[in-house]
Amino acid sequence: MAEILNLRRARKDKAKRERETEADANRRRFGRTRAEKEADKDAAERTVRTLDGKRLEPEKD
Repeated sequence: MAEILNLRRARKDKAKRERETEADANRRRFGRTRAEKEADKDAAERTVRTLDGKRLEPEKD
């Protein structure tokens, strides 16, 4: 015999799972501290400076 399913509850559960998935994605994307953001920015700038310092020919405009 099939299991009886409350469609209203199933719809609400599905919406809740979708909200939780979106919240998790947002936490990963935006949930970093200022120190972490600045550390990543500094590392990127340091990488650019290091690569620019190792160029054999100056960059032409």
